Amino acid sequence: MKLHHFYALLPLAAILAGCNAVELNPSGDVAVQERDLILYATELMLIVILPVAFLTTLFAWHYRHDNKSARYEPEWHHSTPLEVVVWGIPIIIIAVMSVTTWKTAHTLDPYAPITRLGPDQPVPPGTKPLVIQVVALDWKWLFIYPEQGIATVNEVAAPINQPIEFRLTADRTQNSLNIPAIAGQVYAMPTMETELHAVVNKVGEYRGKSSRFSGTGFSEMHFWFHGLSTEDFGKWVAQVKTAGGTLDTATYQQLQVQSVSEPVHRYGSVDPQLYKLAVDQCVGKPGNLCLSTIRANDFKKGNGLCRPNVSASN
Repeated sequence: MKLHHFYALLPLAAILAGCNAVELNPSGDVAVQERDLILYATELMLIVILPVAFLTTLFAWHYRHDNKSARYEPEWHHSTPLEVVVWGIPIIIIAVMSVTTWKTAHTLDPYAPITRLGPDQPVPPGTKPLVIQVVALDWKWLFIYPEQGIATVNEVAAPINQPIEFRLTADRTQNSLNIPAIAGQVYAMPTMETELHAVVNKVGEYRGKSSRFSGTGFSEMHFWFHGLSTEDFGKWVAQVKTAGGTLDTATYQQLQVQSVSEPVHRYGSVDPQLYKLAVDQCVGKPGNLCLSTIRANDFKKGNGLCRPNVSASN
């Protein structure tokens, strides 16, 4: 952490004392850039806040009732140098923050693929991201690894220094995935797919959670993210495969039942069409209308029905 970042944190020390502020000590490059942006904005605001706080105290002391040496000037109403300072500094700060916000809004766009693993460390050419499909259920998280053919509930893992591409949807209620140590949050919404790109740079265990209230079990809707070496990630995938069990439409329907503090589940195989069916709201018994079918009917004025093995469009 740079020295001026340290000074920017000093005014927050009393507030954050005793807190485990993981946002200020992240383990992924995206989260590091977000942390630096927060500190940068704090530094700019302190340029105004600290002098104002100091001068407020100074003026109150100097112009106190019993200080007879303070000049009394009831007719004073204007000072050009003072106006330049009062208006000029905020305008400069707003201009600087506008440029910074514009740049970082594109650099840290959750839909933007990862282009670097860290400062001066670009993603090696040909590196494929690890794709993780995420479904927000009531009140648990389902993670599907389509390339590995496995799935987990309330547990997720990824190798360090490899881009991660989360693809998110929700079963019934809008939710928000948040792993503060590696990236910001992004919403998961029924019938839609959102994205979040991230990278983890340090081996460790990181807490993930829902950051949007979604009902009774919201407070227990959290999980652990395992940042592993490439070798250990391979071992973890092998362990999940040996756990047995298949995540198919019948198992998914069991997970749709509302539950609180759901334990970790591992599935050694996954129906490859399940996530698409979840996005399409088409996981169920024959006869249920899928989102894609409804859309098609809007155009064709037909009466198409969903079959469980019908692939849904994104």
